[in-house]
Amino acid sequence: MTLGQEFNVFGDWFIIHFTENPGMAFGLEFSGNYGKLILSLFRLVAITVLVVYIYNLTRQKASNLVLVSLSLVLAGAMGNMIDSAFYGMIFSSSNYFEVAQFMPPEGGYGTFLHGKVVDMLYFPIISGTYPDWIPYLSGSEFQFFRPVFNIADSSITIGVILMVLFQKQFFGKKPVESTVDLQQEPEMKTDL
Repeated sequence: MTLGQEFNVFGDWFIIHFTENPGMAFGLEFSGNYGKLILSLFRLVAITVLVVYIYNLTRQKASNLVLVSLSLVLAGAMGNMIDSAFYGMIFSSSNYFEVAQFMPPEGGYGTFLHGKVVDMLYFPIISGTYPDWIPYLSGSEFQFFRPVFNIADSSITIGVILMVLFQKQFFGKKPVESTVDLQQEPEMKTDL
């Protein structure tokens, strides 16, 4: 697909729209090559920390819900990291007029850890115009759920939503076990 090309899967509410995200969520990015490198290295460190944390939770027999939620976040982070690490090395640059070439003879458009992440899922569920009674926005168009995302982004989002919904299982304090026997009366000292 060419950059920006789209086709409807189910009506006007489920669209495959090809775009490339150069940075992180919502297309935000650090400027320059060093910014992309810093972001990629941060992702690698975060993935490593998450792997170790999940491993330790597994050994401690943590709740399956906790493990599933964190695993969803890990899987999404790894998916986006793999895309970012290798996509630029194996594809030519995408544009609005021609399809990117797989394994071009002159090499890809980016080096290791400098690629973009492909996003293709687009769900513009509700479209319309703002009513006249809303100041500054009246008459302008709005669209509910404008972001284009991928399955890895969905995995991260579902994992985080599960953590928020079931936060007591994740972050609840464990009851402190008392070592004092309440049945036993304390000894009184009679030394004067």
